[in-house]
Amino acid sequence: MKPPPQHARREPASPWRRGVKAVAIVAAVVVVAAVAVGGFYAWSLTSRLQEASVPLKDAPVEPPALSEYSEPFAVLVVGTDECDDVVAAAFGPRCSDPENDGARNDVNMLLHVSADPRRVTVVSFPRDLQVAIPECTNKDGSVFGGTDRASMNTSYEDGGLPCVADTVSGLTGQSIPFAAKVSFGNVVNITDAIGGVEVCIGGDGIDDPDAGITWDAGPRVVKGFDALAFLRTRYGVGDGSDLARIGNQQQYMSRLVNKLRSDEVLSNPGTLIGLANTAVNNIEPSESLADPIRIAQLAYTLKDVPFSEFTFVQYPVLPDPYNSNHVVPDEASAQVLFDALNSNAALALTGEANGNGGVVADPSAPTPAPDASAPVEGTPAPDASASPDASGTPGVVELPSNVSGTKADQATCSAGNG
Repeated sequence: MKPPPQHARREPASPWRRGVKAVAIVAAVVVVAAVAVGGFYAWSLTSRLQEASVPLKDAPVEPPALSEYSEPFAVLVVGTDECDDVVAAAFGPRCSDPENDGARNDVNMLLHVSADPRRVTVVSFPRDLQVAIPECTNKDGSVFGGTDRASMNTSYEDGGLPCVADTVSGLTGQSIPFAAKVSFGNVVNITDAIGGVEVCIGGDGIDDPDAGITWDAGPRVVKGFDALAFLRTRYGVGDGSDLARIGNQQQYMSRLVNKLRSDEVLSNPGTLIGLANTAVNNIEPSESLADPIRIAQLAYTLKDVPFSEFTFVQYPVLPDPYNSNHVVPDEASAQVLFDALNSNAALALTGEANGNGGVVADPSAPTPAPDASAPVEGTPAPDASASPDASGTPGVVELPSNVSGTKADQATCSAGNG
């Protein structure tokens, strides 16, 4: 068995650079679902979306329509660590530290949606993953000449959201027609708009002074700065790694998906309108997403996807032989993953929920009875308490064991090490 990459244990130069991570979790769902529910209200905010929008090379040619999006598509969600006005007041001197100038894309999630049948797969990329970054032009007209090797989280500084999209596309071979960016302060605003999310704290609880939290084990509703702290915590979960933190963030995203599709949100017009307003005011979208009809179209496309077909995985990595603080792509394992997505195969998770121990199974979650309406032909019935075993099942691809992850119907808890 290979030891976990040592990059997880490094001491960052600045606590601020430890990243937000929450932003992608909130925006990935909000962009493609919640705004659309209040679609007519969002019309009044179209101009704000368009003012913030940026172009993408792979933007769709066909115009949006109030019908299901017929093709497979991908949405890139980027979370930046910029010190905006909302968090500056809370974090004080850290926001005036010159070391924290600029913004890095510490969160990078690719939401892939297949067609017929619909499946949703969210791939998280470690921020210190060493990748090639192409030539990029920033908003101010400055040109970054590209590099064969750099940390993933430097690509936003090199050329904004389009540069991150080109970097992820080059790494994965996936076309990215839609993208959105949110920041620290955006996370606070969006999480408050839905009244917070209930998460599960397991193990010995979370004790992480760097994130500013000391929480006992048990269920906890997090909102505002607490949500931000929960999703930033690194040393409080698993082996204290950035990779363990990804598993913890995926717990949050799974529970957020469940809440956004619950009656608590969908049957409350005030919550929906507030969420639409907040989301539109807290994202930097691609030009392809700066249209309420397009957002409604994507939301309509996702509305009936069963929880058993929402899969959250981490991009597979190997230790960087040149720097123990970094990781490099495991291209062979990644090829299996993206070949499966391209062929719209059902995914079977053979590894752990999080290879670096960020989460554990929720012991209080009941195992659901098989749902005959959810699985497609040849797909095993979902089991929320364990990773599915699809050995020999037609139409199912077993992912390599280092592609860690969970399904949306698999309840997990933070593996607190406090």
